[in-house]
Amino acid sequence: MLIGCCGWPEGRAAYYTHFPVVELQATFYQPPSFELARKWRAEAPAGFIFTLKAWQLITHEPSSPTYRRLKKPVPEADRKAYGSFRPSKQVRWAWEATLAIARAVEAPAIVFQCPASFRQTAENRQNLETFFGSTEREGRLIVWEPRGDWEPEAVSDICRRLDLVHCVDPFQGGPPRGTGPVYLRLHGRGGYHYQYTEEELEWLDDLCRRRLAGRRPIYVMFNNTAMKEDALRFRALVEDRA
Repeated sequence: MLIGCCGWPEGRAAYYTHFPVVELQATFYQPPSFELARKWRAEAPAGFIFTLKAWQLITHEPSSPTYRRLKKPVPEADRKAYGSFRPSKQVRWAWEATLAIARAVEAPAIVFQCPASFRQTAENRQNLETFFGSTEREGRLIVWEPRGDWEPEAVSDICRRLDLVHCVDPFQGGPPRGTGPVYLRLHGRGGYHYQYTEEELEWLDDLCRRRLAGRRPIYVMFNNTAMKEDALRFRALVEDRA
């Protein structure tokens, strides 16, 4: 089981002593330079794992408030070409930029977090088919976190046919679909400003050991305000129970 945080809750040097994996968040808002990403890889201990979120230009439309963190705003004339996995040169360019950073940090997994506005429509399903059917993965896990009104059966079908890892918060969306690798993202029950109870962490450990037994690897990534403390508590619990 790989336990870590979504983002850096403390300085990188200290983080490396506590956890074996981190999910890079900067790549979602504005990917860093290739040189900076290589620096992160070089300074990390041997065996440390970087995963990362795909650039928002692939998944989110320009109406998303997260676009405010781009270094340059998207051209007004091209706004309809961004987001929702559209079959456009702009989305393809954003994927190439994401993949370059994945290569730099040697990431084994890339997370595509979708907004709730990316609903289960025929157009969106076709966009997923086209995008994931043509992307060069280079052996990486492609992790899809759908939100909104997606039906479980549709998620299972898409993940099976496109070879995607279904990402969920198990406290909100139930266990992940499929039988392969597991990627859990814990966003806090009821919101980001949340700290998990001991009983909830015990339930999470039971889920990983029993219902998800045999599925490898299992990533458990905390994404709440108490992410560092909760991840450390969960790691200690897992070790004690082992």
